[in-house]
Amino acid sequence: MCGTWADPAEAAVWLGERLAEYAPRFMSGAQRDVRWLSGVAASAEARLGWGGDVSLGYYLERPAFLSLALVSCFPDDQSQPLPCPGL
Repeated sequence: MCGTWADPAEAAVWLGERLAEYAPRFMSGAQRDVRWLSGVAASAEARLGWGGDVSLGYYLERPAFLSLALVSCFPDDQSQPLPCPGL
């Protein structure tokens, strides 16, 4: 699943929704906690807000691994060689 958002808060909402979707399958019980999930989404929003990228990975029950990434892209930044996708 992928998408493009102009606002870091919207991207963080998407991330929070994915985390909540997979939380019941997280290997670590602490990572299933709603407060922890909210903190991860808030941290991602802050990082995207200053231009940082977010890359997360979690082991799930049954041998599986969840990888989530958010890449910051500023459409007005002329130093970037390629335009932001979907904007």
